Amino acid sequence: MLAAQGDAATVARVALETLCRSYWYPLYAYARRMGQAPQDAEDLTQEFFAQLLEKDWLLAAAPEKGRFRTFLLVALKRFMAKEWQRASAQKRGGGRTHLSLDTTDAEQRYAGEPTEPWTAEDIYERRWAMTLLNQALEQLRAEFAEAGKEAEFECLKHWLSADRGGIPYAELAVELGHSEGAARVAVHRLRKRFRQLFREAIAATVAEGESVEEELRHLVAVLGRS
Repeated sequence: MLAAQGDAATVARVALETLCRSYWYPLYAYARRMGQAPQDAEDLTQEFFAQLLEKDWLLAAAPEKGRFRTFLLVALKRFMAKEWQRASAQKRGGGRTHLSLDTTDAEQRYAGEPTEPWTAEDIYERRWAMTLLNQALEQLRAEFAEAGKEAEFECLKHWLSADRGGIPYAELAVELGHSEGAARVAVHRLRKRFRQLFREAIAATVAEGESVEEELRHLVAVLGRS
């Protein structure tokens, strides 16, 4: 029984660490826009997630307590205000186990973020929305790969967000080796499945009983902002 509990705890921690690795960049970008230097933003994000796991702050993110997007940002703000100075005074890595976050291209990504008047909160929400989009895209890619249709996915993915009137169905038909009608159906199914996966990704970050459609509209508006 104890072994089973230990296994469950290990699985839960791995799941939480995977969650943290998925959402670290929106928080990193927030810290950078708030004036943190690159190394400090990386250290801050690492320390935040270490404490998030060690102190079970994620227990406060129970499904009935609201959007995970909001929870993480509020938690980071509190951490920056109350604990970051104390934590950063310690020697970096001094006995603490840090998560393995892929920060190698963080500054390149941050350099591409919008400039003012975008605030730190704006950047955070934009990157949150992009993270969910990328999750949906990778899931879609995996589904095509499992079906042995990687080449079809690579051909069609460019038209996921295009206006219907701008999709060159005749050219796609030639590239796919299908009829034009079959190309239209393939694009329609791809776009429909992508919307489903994006909605599912959003649903996993909102509280039970909250409107997924409301969050979807909010994130689409964020992505549509120029």
